[in-house]
Amino acid sequence: MINLTNEHSPTGLNNFHYDDFVFLSSNKSIHAQGCFTKITLPAVGYYSPQNKLSKHVLQAFQHAKHQGINHPILVGAIPFDKRQPSALFIPQHYQWINRNDFTVSDDTPPTSIHHLHPYPDKKTFCQMVSSGINAINQNNLDKVVLSRLLEIELKEQTQAGRLFMLLNKQNPTSYSFYVPLQHHILIGASPELLLRKQGRFISSFPLAGSCKRGTSPITDQQQQESLFQSKKNRHEHQLVINAIKQILVNHCQKISIPTEPSLVKTPFIWHLGTKIEAELSNTSLDILTLACLLHPTPALCGFPGEQAATLINQLEPFERGYFGGIVGWCDSHGNGEWVVTIRCGQIAKNHITLFAGAGIVANSKPDAEWHETEIKFGTMLHALGLLNDKEIQYAC
Repeated sequence: MINLTNEHSPTGLNNFHYDDFVFLSSNKSIHAQGCFTKITLPAVGYYSPQNKLSKHVLQAFQHAKHQGINHPILVGAIPFDKRQPSALFIPQHYQWINRNDFTVSDDTPPTSIHHLHPYPDKKTFCQMVSSGINAINQNNLDKVVLSRLLEIELKEQTQAGRLFMLLNKQNPTSYSFYVPLQHHILIGASPELLLRKQGRFISSFPLAGSCKRGTSPITDQQQQESLFQSKKNRHEHQLVINAIKQILVNHCQKISIPTEPSLVKTPFIWHLGTKIEAELSNTSLDILTLACLLHPTPALCGFPGEQAATLINQLEPFERGYFGGIVGWCDSHGNGEWVVTIRCGQIAKNHITLFAGAGIVANSKPDAEWHETEIKFGTMLHALGLLNDKEIQYAC
């Protein structure tokens, strides 16, 4: 019989393994080890009674309980395109941990950099943005999120676990995650909560609209005030809130949404964010069903979603895979927490691929959107030792 420990206990490099799953949150933090069963079925149409994934998850929970796992959980990642395979599994063991125990004392970057390569390059990305703006002006859609990658070649194989712990230390208020994939390790420090559920109560904290932090208290105050007053960013943000509300209203008897967004800060960026709280009409509705209904929100895709996704596939010269997807956990009672897979990177031996996107609306400027993605790379670049203060300065 498998014994699961649910007590808080210190976690560190001594009992951290390359293929573990870690999710660090201000709500609940999890360190999971071992794989009882993998689930790779796509999440598209998860909320449909005919969906194979939802039935498979239910059967997997039942099988885990039959095998002696009294309180099984499901952890992992769902890609941006829900038609692609999921990367989910029920762990053999897990424990709730204190995220402050999952850190390092030495801030030295875990490896050195050999080469960096943006993909696509600036000219191509700006052309992508211009095409997105043209589509919006032709009334095909209101918003599209376009992204790019930063390919980094390291001089030696990186210590993924140590890099993750350093990332968590630098971003104590974000949702840090470490996810083993088939050929990569996915790590990140996302500031954005897609959905949390406990019983009949759910909450979401979508972010849309952003600007860089100031380098002094005065300029930082100016930046946040400018963001809050920005018509472009407020419009971009409201599209996200309206879309989420439109979905939740069909499943909730009470929804609380502030009339204005709040300002959310990370070490490098100011965001507009709105905390949404609701009470479900049907308490049996599980978090994974709701998360798949919401994902991808206009914060990562655009609006309307189907048209935006089609344009993304036409313009972006790569498949996002798990970038722009969701990462998290759920239990057999339908509770859990899922966050958006941003401020992240995939690690494979001595290569790291970073991901960043920008929301494009009618009055977007291509150069400004390129600069926004540069700033969003900052979270991962800082952990790699590639930033000087809060300015993007690549140090090869």
